[in-house]
Amino acid sequence: MTTTFEKMGLSTALLHILQGQGIVTPTPVQEKAIPTLLAGEDAVVQAQTGTGKTLAFLLPIMEKIRTDRPDAQALIITPTRELAIQITAEARKLAAAREGMSVLAAYGGQDVERQLRKLQNGTQLVIGTPGRLLDHLRRGSLTLGSVRTLVLDEADQMLHMGFLAEVEDIITRVPRSRQTMLFSATMPDNVKRLAKTYMNQPHDIRVADNSRVTLDSIRQIVVECTDRAKQATLIDMIRKERPYLAVIFCRTKRRASTLNQALQEAGFKSDELHGDLSQSKREQVMRAFRDAKLELLVATDVAARGIDVEGVTHVFNYDIPQEVDYYIHRIGRTGRAGEKGVAITFAAPRDIDALRNIERGINRKLERQRNEKSGLSAGPMSSEGSRRGEDGLRRQDSDREGSRRGLRGGQGTGGRGSRGQGSRNQGGQGHGQGGQQSKGNRSRVSSTGGSGRNNNSGNGRQQSREGQGGRRGGRDQGGRRGR
Repeated sequence: MTTTFEKMGLSTALLHILQGQGIVTPTPVQEKAIPTLLAGEDAVVQAQTGTGKTLAFLLPIMEKIRTDRPDAQALIITPTRELAIQITAEARKLAAAREGMSVLAAYGGQDVERQLRKLQNGTQLVIGTPGRLLDHLRRGSLTLGSVRTLVLDEADQMLHMGFLAEVEDIITRVPRSRQTMLFSATMPDNVKRLAKTYMNQPHDIRVADNSRVTLDSIRQIVVECTDRAKQATLIDMIRKERPYLAVIFCRTKRRASTLNQALQEAGFKSDELHGDLSQSKREQVMRAFRDAKLELLVATDVAARGIDVEGVTHVFNYDIPQEVDYYIHRIGRTGRAGEKGVAITFAAPRDIDALRNIERGINRKLERQRNEKSGLSAGPMSSEGSRRGEDGLRRQDSDREGSRRGLRGGQGTGGRGSRGQGSRNQGGQGHGQGGQQSKGNRSRVSSTGGSGRNNNSGNGRQQSREGQGGRRGGRDQGGRRGR
C-alpha cells in the first residue's frame, strides 16, 4: 500500500505547499524517516544524495516550531555554504504555510550585520555552517537555549572537512533535552562515534540500497584517454553531447581554474566553483548556472556538495573520484526528479584500479567508449599494457623537459635520452641545429624543420645536445619499455 504525506499526519497547510510543488508521494527516505521524526525520536539516517532527505527533516521541524515564540527552536548544521543556501530555500517555501515563521541562513562570506539584524528581530529556524554559527555564539547574537531540534546534515562530509571540534562545540551548547537527527551518505567510524556520544538511542534508518534507483536513471559512460589528451577529449565530448547544463568535477582548485579557462577559450559559457572564490562570487556563479546563463560549471567536490539544480543533463568526471561514495555524490547531480541523465568519467591508464573499485561499489560494469582524441591506440585498456603506454608518454615529457632546460643562452645540454634494449625511437620535429652522439655508433643528424630519426645500437645509451629552439621527442615503438 502506497504511503502518502497525508497519511503521515502532516498539517493541511504543509500538504498544500507540497502539492503546489508537485510533490505528492514521499520518497523511501521520507517514508521511513518522517514518522519517526514526527514522534520526536532521535534518528541516524543513511541516504545518498538526491533521495529527498532535505524534506525528510524539514517537514517534521515545520510541524513542531511555535511561531508565537521568536527564539531559535531548531538548528540545522551543514558543511558548506551552498548546502545551507539550498536548505534555506526549501525551508522558506515550507515556511509560507506558517504565518510568522522566520528562517535564517548563517554562513561565512555573507554580510554579518544583516544576519545580526535578523537574529535581533527573532528567528525560529537557523541553518548554518559551523564557523559562522560559532561566530554568532561567541558574539552573543545567537543563543541555543531554546533549541529542541538539532540536525546534522551531510555529517560524513562535515567531519571529512575537519569540522569535528566545531560541531562538538555547538552541540554542547544545545540543551540535552532535544531531538537530534543525523543525516549522512556514509557511516564511517567518526560519524558513528558522534552519534553514540550525542544521541539518545537513535533509530537506525537506512535507504542506501534504494539509491540504486537514482543510478538507474543515469547512463554511465567511461571514456578511456591519456592524461595529456583529457582536455581535448572533454571538449570533443561536450560538442558531441551538447548538454543543456553540465557539472564538470576536478580534483583540485587549480585544475578547476585551469580547465575553466581552457573551456572559455574554446568558446563555451563556463565558470568555476571552488573554495578560493569569495562568497559573493560563488553566489553569482550559482545564480548564473541556475538561470542557465552558464552551460558548464567546473567544480571541486567540496564546493559542489549539496548543489541541487534542475536541468543538469550531464556530469563529467574530469578527474576520476578515488572513492565510490564520491562517485555516487557526483553523478547524483543529474538524473533527478524522474529525469534521465548522463555521467561521463574520463579514465587514464593509471585510473584502472579506481575504476574497478567504483564498478565493484555500485555492482555494475560501466559502458566503455574510446574517443578519437583520446591519445590511446585501438584495443581495450588493460592495467599492465596501459601502464607501459603511460610510461612512454611520461618518458617523452621527460625528454622534452630536459631539452627545454638546455635552451638557456641559446645553447645547453638536453635531457638524457631513452635507453632501451633494441628499441627504436623516433624523434619529433626539430628546429635549429643539433648534434646527437650514441656510444658505439656515432651518427650526426641535422634538421631544419624536418624530422630526425635515430636508431640506438650497442647499449643504446645516448646523450643529446641541442641548439636554441631544438626539440626532441621520443615515442616508444613496438611496446618495449625504455629505461
